[in-house]
Amino acid sequence: MKVKIISVHGHGDYDKEYVYLQALEDADIGHYVLADSTYNSNGTVSNKVRHTYWFPDGIVKKGSYISLWTKPGKSSVSNSNGKTIHHYYWGLKEAVWNDEGDCAVLLEIGAWQAHRAKGK
Repeated sequence: MKVKIISVHGHGDYDKEYVYLQALEDADIGHYVLADSTYNSNGTVSNKVRHTYWFPDGIVKKGSYISLWTKPGKSSVSNSNGKTIHHYYWGLKEAVWNDEGDCAVLLEIGAWQAHRAKGK
């Protein structure tokens, strides 16, 4: 993977909660989905995905950082102490990372297909 999760900040504090990631290589962040899951009793990651965020298409350069905030906001890019940070907002109405058993899962999407469930 060209992007990795570094940490989850502000666990359970809606206004301060975000997941922090870093680009290990130049990458299209739109090829990644971040999911909120849990752990099974044996310590493996559960398939109980509760929330997902599919990043919009856009190139992030090697070494740059990505923050995904739980709350609503407008995507932006900032530079701080020589670091580029891409800020994204999930737009949820409550904290996600509020339980000891929560797990942030980053998925790299190689291909996908969509099909309307109902209608034309």
